[in-house]
Amino acid sequence: MKTTVSLGSWAGAFLLGTACLCFSHTSFATDGRAAAAFTQDNSDSAAQSKLNGSQFKDVKASVDENGVATLSGTVSLYEYKADAQKKVLHAKGVKAVRNEIKVAGGDVSDAALENKLREKLQYDRVGYGNLFDAITVQVQNGVVTLAGHAHDYPDRDSALALASTTPGVQDVIDQVQVDPVSLMDEQTRMAVARAVYGYPTLNKYAINPAMPIRISVQNGNVALYGMVDSVADKDTAGLRANAVPGVFSVKNYLQVANAGSEAEKQ
Repeated sequence: MKTTVSLGSWAGAFLLGTACLCFSHTSFATDGRAAAAFTQDNSDSAAQSKLNGSQFKDVKASVDENGVATLSGTVSLYEYKADAQKKVLHAKGVKAVRNEIKVAGGDVSDAALENKLREKLQYDRVGYGNLFDAITVQVQNGVVTLAGHAHDYPDRDSALALASTTPGVQDVIDQVQVDPVSLMDEQTRMAVARAVYGYPTLNKYAINPAMPIRISVQNGNVALYGMVDSVADKDTAGLRANAVPGVFSVKNYLQVANAGSEAEKQ
């Protein structure tokens, strides 16, 4: 007995199956887009929730499909800009941060900002051996570059924090070199300090803690920084440091106040 299959029924079943397949594919695509949007919304919320302090009230965080968070808006201090980046980087779904936050108060002139920071750094860490720090500061378009030498990491970190919390600073670049941790270098620092400050014509530089002759030591090599009253004081400080046992070399970067007047006298 032959079985007869209706072509119309077969075609109808095929078309119905195809329609179901297409519908299912469309459904999966829609669900995928919805899931991606849901995930991105969650990432946005997670990133924004990290910025719950009043200092971030004008900051907005948005996360793209690649997990890159973009921060926009304004803060009052550079410290808050840096903190916002650190906080959002720990948010769920965030892989990197693009920090476009602007720091308010950028109307301070570079010269005024540089003088203010230099004065603050002179008194920073007084009582903790800051005569062994020789940190320099330069400002360009509100961007502060700290360079030179720090005795240890707490001294470097203190200088960076000081710059970060100063109104008008737009960014901070850290180029400070921390001197090597060495018992011999520490002994050399103290010996050079005694040799320099113990000399009658030089002990006056220990009176003002903000204006000492600064002593930096790296593996037995000594560098002198700061401002002195005369060429004689500069030369004497260099000779005294060079006479300390264990010192390999001395670079004398001391500057002479009123150097033009000194030259005219000679």
